[in-house]
Amino acid sequence: MQVAPSILSADFGKLNEEVKAICDGGCDLVHVDIMDGHFVPNLTIGPVVVNTVAKVATKPLDIHLMVENNTFFVDLFAPLKPKYITFHIEEEKHPHRLIQKIKSLGIKAGVVLNPHTPPSLIKYLIADLDMVLLMSVNPGFGGQKFIQNVIPKAEELKELIKLYNPSCLIEVDGGVNDENISLLKEAGVDIVVAGSYVYGSEDYKEAIESLKGKPIL
Repeated sequence: MQVAPSILSADFGKLNEEVKAICDGGCDLVHVDIMDGHFVPNLTIGPVVVNTVAKVATKPLDIHLMVENNTFFVDLFAPLKPKYITFHIEEEKHPHRLIQKIKSLGIKAGVVLNPHTPPSLIKYLIADLDMVLLMSVNPGFGGQKFIQNVIPKAEELKELIKLYNPSCLIEVDGGVNDENISLLKEAGVDIVVAGSYVYGSEDYKEAIESLKGKPIL
């Protein structure tokens, strides 16, 4: 299991230290939530702040766009050379075109599904994807309760991935903790985003390790 702590839950008054701490604590990716106040009812950070994060981070960036006008935001953040850029399928009229654009920039491309969006909607995109991100909360704010329906949804998605693109990864974002991590592993999830669980703990390294190493029950 790879762990991608979300800096949305970090203390922005000491953001550089918070990013360094999760990298030193053994995270695999640094998850960055980009919200525009339109697609979701929240506004977060732009490329100037993320550039600072990129300079401090010793692990790759995982940029999650929760925005309208995805192409505009891809162009904004692509120069920072994140490992992944993911965008919401619910907002994009031409997802295949955008996937190819992201890949042409040397970045891995992924799509995001809101809690109500079925995996079948992206059946014919999976062959072109590096990752699918399943939201296990409604997007927009950290600290929300985990939506249990993401477990069968991840299982359904895993079957589609086996058929169309076995190298495509599954990421889950929202309410992840040490109580549901074993269920996510069993469902075939490869990466978990954990904001409040990691940044709300006294020991970031211990929290990250608990998600990576907790045995399947």
